[in-house]
Amino acid sequence: MNCFSQRVRRTAPMHGSSRNELVPSKPPRRNGWSWPPQAFQVVGWLVYSYLTIVSFGIYIPLLPLPWKHVAYTLMGIVFIVHFFTHIAALTIDPADVSVRAKQNYSTPMPLFDRTKQPHVIHDLHCYLCDVKVGPRVKHCSICNKCVEDFDHHCKWLNTCVGGRNYRYFFLALCSATIGIFLLVVVVLFIFIQHYLDPYSLRTAPQFDSVLGNTTWLMFLPLAPIKASSAGLLILAFVTVMLGIICLLLLSHLLGSFHILHTYDYVKLRRQKEARKRDIEAGNNSHDAKTHKAQQVRPVFWISLSFTCSLENFKKSADKENKFHYGTENAASKYSTGLFTTEHFYTLHSWATSSGTPVQLLINTVI
Repeated sequence: MNCFSQRVRRTAPMHGSSRNELVPSKPPRRNGWSWPPQAFQVVGWLVYSYLTIVSFGIYIPLLPLPWKHVAYTLMGIVFIVHFFTHIAALTIDPADVSVRAKQNYSTPMPLFDRTKQPHVIHDLHCYLCDVKVGPRVKHCSICNKCVEDFDHHCKWLNTCVGGRNYRYFFLALCSATIGIFLLVVVVLFIFIQHYLDPYSLRTAPQFDSVLGNTTWLMFLPLAPIKASSAGLLILAFVTVMLGIICLLLLSHLLGSFHILHTYDYVKLRRQKEARKRDIEAGNNSHDAKTHKAQQVRPVFWISLSFTCSLENFKKSADKENKFHYGTENAASKYSTGLFTTEHFYTLHSWATSSGTPVQLLINTVI
């Protein structure tokens, strides 16, 4: 509400207008099993469980021999490797060796006042962990501890990725990519064969007691459950779409691997973007000055013409009131058409009042 163009005087601070200079105290996290779990972590385990059940319980048993044994072997190895590397990546504590030797992960960290110390780590000393650290150590604000050879904080693992668990994290990504790719190939093969040659998918002995081609069996051979063709195909479509989404995400994660660590890579990206913004801001300011000079140009021409007219009128009046002996000087005769010193002073005053560089205004006018 604005009454008579007066600003309203607030009696309470706006939400989010003040900054808390004290970092809240909380106990550090040991690994990915620390409570509370991340939403991405839960989603990741649910997707892994779903793909495992669908692979080994529904679609691989429908493959004809010998592809059934090949798929069981390859996908079994890949899924087992991913399971153990995933467990290792989120179980290993990535903290620095000095932090692991001192910290018991039960007591909260001390309060950190940014007004007294702007950075948590200064001169290779962490003021929260109160230990000496190496040059590649960063203090994670989520885990609230110093991580050795810090790369990034992974929400899918609910822990930091550092030097101690980086290789397991990389193997987990590679095994997940290979396993999902093999699953998509198997499901697409069954989807196509269902229309071309459905009898090649019904080689299991349990299909001998099933009448018709519209009924299929899942979870062979231990617990066969009947399902319709529509249900089998819809489940195949959902599995392929989910697999493609996972492959796109995994390819993005694998494509982000580079020589630098993720933390250093992000810092370099931000520095490049900041330099680019500075360059664009400089170009915009130059364009604004040029545009301002173009706006000043017609006004300046009017003022300059008016000044020249007054000067010419004054000279004419002086000539009429005086006696002349001899001829008139040629320079004074044609001086009205030249850019004289008085014109330059007028130009300089216009440039000073408008905030435009003198050289830029001269180039614009001339």
